Amino acid sequence: MIDFPPRLDLARLPTPLTRMDRLSAEFSGVDIWVKHDEMTGVEVSGNKVRKLEFIFAEALAQGCDTVITCGGVQSNHCRATAVLAARLGLKAHLLLRGERPSWLSGNLLLDHLSGAEISYISQADWHTHEDYGRELQADYERRGHRAQFIPIGGSDAIGLWGYIAACEELRKDFERTGIEPDAIVVATGSGGTQSGLLVGRELAGLRARILAFNVCDDAAWFEQKVRRDVAAWSERYDAAFDVESLAIDTIEGYMGPGYGEAGPKVYRTIATVARREGVFLDPVYTGKAFNGMLSELRKGQSGCLAGAGTVVFIHTGGLFGVFPHHLQFDFLQDPKHE
Repeated sequence: MIDFPPRLDLARLPTPLTRMDRLSAEFSGVDIWVKHDEMTGVEVSGNKVRKLEFIFAEALAQGCDTVITCGGVQSNHCRATAVLAARLGLKAHLLLRGERPSWLSGNLLLDHLSGAEISYISQADWHTHEDYGRELQADYERRGHRAQFIPIGGSDAIGLWGYIAACEELRKDFERTGIEPDAIVVATGSGGTQSGLLVGRELAGLRARILAFNVCDDAAWFEQKVRRDVAAWSERYDAAFDVESLAIDTIEGYMGPGYGEAGPKVYRTIATVARREGVFLDPVYTGKAFNGMLSELRKGQSGCLAGAGTVVFIHTGGLFGVFPHHLQFDFLQDPKHE
């Protein structure tokens, strides 16, 4: 039994685990399943709320009335933080990478509707965002408020618990459905979900490999980030865990032009999965990872999923991030599109 720290009941759990029948039929001897973490809620849908259950519990325990966090203009994490802060009666201050857009859409619109205060930091100055966040935290303290700074994606020692707990849930899912997955596939951006799955895999006794498709940076960066986050978690919670034994598999080659940008194959994958399975992916995270997973399965024995009979894809959410990319789906109006 894992001894979890305090958490809040913020997510709709457990989320469903379902088989993708029509896509599975495209591959000989492969079953594709989806863990629907896009169904953790509505306004707070996605993987971030699992982490925030523990992070907000810590903030309230520390007497905080404000949370500060950071991410891209269309950050799922920032949106979830803003909505949950409103529900809990806290103030959210978001530090967003880039320039203020001329119009509000997607996650950014929900940030504003939730009452979050927003500061924009240019791409050129983004490397200073954590320093700015800490200065802002100190400024709130001077004004009589107590603020908690949450790093990008909620990816820190506290946030790791979100997907450690998810692995306990997955173990029960596998027992209920009678499957023994060979691989668990996920998109990785800030590394926290990947780190939590790797630790949770060991603690929950799962046998599946954890394969993460990067949507930014490279495999070397994630190798360092995951080990650093897990080491911080181990130290903070006095957990005896062999960080060096972690098998960190970050699959490169499917990031596209860069973070928040996608190529035509990703948009077509999103459309195909929606049409065949009624499952909606996003261009920033899940669309890239799912496209990568399908591409690797099509490679057969030369792909990273060679020999995998059962694959579970962690759907980390991101639906609101589809709408700012609406112009990229013009091909749907072509009568020849299938």
